Amino acid sequence: MDSLMIFTLSLAGLVLVLVLTSVTVVPQQSAFLVERLGKYSRTLEAGFHILVPLLDRVAYKFSLKEEVGDTPSQPCITKDNVTVHVDGLVYIKVNDPRLAAYGISSYRMAATQLAQTSLRSAIGKITLDKTFEERELINAEVVKAVDEAAQAWGVKVMRFEIKDIVPPESVKQAMEAQMTAEREKRAQIALAEGQKQSAINISEGQKQQAINLSEGEKMRQINEAEGRAKQIELVAAATANGLKQVSEALNAEGGLTAANLRVAEQYVDAFAKLARESTTMLIPQNTADVAGMIATAMQTIKKTS
Repeated sequence: MDSLMIFTLSLAGLVLVLVLTSVTVVPQQSAFLVERLGKYSRTLEAGFHILVPLLDRVAYKFSLKEEVGDTPSQPCITKDNVTVHVDGLVYIKVNDPRLAAYGISSYRMAATQLAQTSLRSAIGKITLDKTFEERELINAEVVKAVDEAAQAWGVKVMRFEIKDIVPPESVKQAMEAQMTAEREKRAQIALAEGQKQSAINISEGQKQQAINLSEGEKMRQINEAEGRAKQIELVAAATANGLKQVSEALNAEGGLTAANLRVAEQYVDAFAKLARESTTMLIPQNTADVAGMIATAMQTIKKTS
């Protein structure tokens, strides 16, 4: 009885172990390859699966996510025979797990090695200067070359990116010298343009200043001419008014008598002033005949009136 119980328990335990080992859960974005008696049977996708105990086994497990592989730095010779060290990253994704398992021993290593080979070939077709300018072209050429070969492995090459391009030290120094010369050239051009613009601004300012001075001088001359004309008009008007008043005064009662007296006073004052200011004096021939002189002046005044 005890032996039967032990056998039953052992059998139950064995069945339980077989059941547990036959249960397989595949995670999301994964694929398991099942072999039955050493031969490919089926591919398990994400979810719960039960295998046939002792006959089926999970031989390969693949992630269907995009993977990145590092291509180590390697020397590449450009078209103009310059050695540069280039490294990059290759992005791949398993599309067919069966081909990835049975088509090649290691698709990761194969993709990386092929990317290195394609990279050397792409670098060898262009000059050193182009290697820095045509990165997109180089990346596209590497992707095309690797993807064509990877189709037989059930792998899709998504993209390739160059991480760094390191030229020889001598080339780096020459490039730095060239960049320095270019910067100095641009600085000199900028300085010359600035000086040119400054000279233009100065000449424009001088031109405007000359125009302003000319306009100012013109306005000054016009103002002076207008002032002189106005002065002449005022003097003429005052003279005319004065003559008019003198004429009216002469024609008035007692006007001639007052004029006679005024002429006599001015005559005497003139001779007195001349005697004080000069050592030489011209005297009329008949100095005693003051009345005659006054009469002559008055006759002139009358005729004028």
